[in-house]
This record gives sequence, C-alpha cells and structure tokens, in this order.
Amino acid sequence: MTATNGTPPRHEASTADTVAAVVRQWRAVHPDLDTGPMEVIGRINRCAALLQQSEDAPLRRAGLSRAEFDLLGALRRTGHELTPGELARETFSSGAAVTKRIKQLTERGLVERRGDTRDRRVAHVRLTDAGRDLVDGILPEQLAYETAVLSVLAPTGRDDLAALLGELLTRLEGRMGALRAGS
Repeated sequence: MTATNGTPPRHEASTADTVAAVVRQWRAVHPDLDTGPMEVIGRINRCAALLQQSEDAPLRRAGLSRAEFDLLGALRRTGHELTPGELARETFSSGAAVTKRIKQLTERGLVERRGDTRDRRVAHVRLTDAGRDLVDGILPEQLAYETAVLSVLAPTGRDDLAALLGELLTRLEGRMGALRAGS
C-alpha cells in the first residue's frame, strides 16, 4: 500500500518512546521506506527486553529465573510428569537449556527426575512437594506483579493488546511450524 504520492504510508508513532526516535532517524535516512513494521516489532522487542531486565520481582525474591519458573509452571499446570523433550516444547526452550534447568532445580529439591522403566534413555520429571508449594505460593504474587506492570493500560486496551498479540502469535507459530515442517 502506498500513499497518494507513491511513497509508503506513514504510521503515527508515539513521540515519547525510544522506538519513535529510532523510527524518526530511519525516516530521515530513508523517507521512501515504510517503517510501520519497525514500530510494531521494535516496540514488542523493547517491551520484552525491559520486562526481562526487571527479572520479575517476585521470582527474583524466590531465587528463580523466569525460565526456571516456566519449567516449574509447566509441570504444575499439566499436573503430571513430563519428559525433558515435552518440557522443552511446553517452555519454548532448547533441550540443552531444559537439561541444565532440571539439574539446577533437582539440586534445589524442587523437581525429581526418574528413569523410564522400559527405556533407560527416557527420563521423567515431576514436581516435588516443595516445588509445588513454591509455584502455588509465587503464582498469585507474580500475577499481581504482572497486573501492576500492565496497569498503565486501560482494561479494554489490555484486552485488545492480548487479542492482537494472540492473533500475531498464532499466525507466527503456524508459519514457523510450516517452515520447520518443510525443512
């Protein structure tokens, strides 16, 4: 889509965020390019980076990283043992990262690992009572923290943002899944 003068349409960017400054700079260098995608992807990436830098205060107080909590949460919400491969899929992590996290969480007494009775190459991981209690204790506090982070948005804005991000994620997951299947 182009504007009436043949150039790509301009999207109205917020002038208060860092991405807006980057977009203005790119527009000065390349006024013929549509920076709209940068305004969306750049803001998603910047928000993700800021959220990761804050390291989720309740999790940090409990001595957990977001990745460790995600692994514990996957075990808690599914309600049963999972293999490391299943945990990797549930947490969008690499097998190596999951193996490292399982080792650390086992050492802390939060998960247990047992071998499969039929195939010694397969392991099963489950929450210990201490792991379940930790997840159940942190989850309300973590959700309150995330609610506070999002409190700058009106409830309808949060709902709209969640729906739009859900649509984008669904399409990206489908597209990436199709690309992986074709490889």
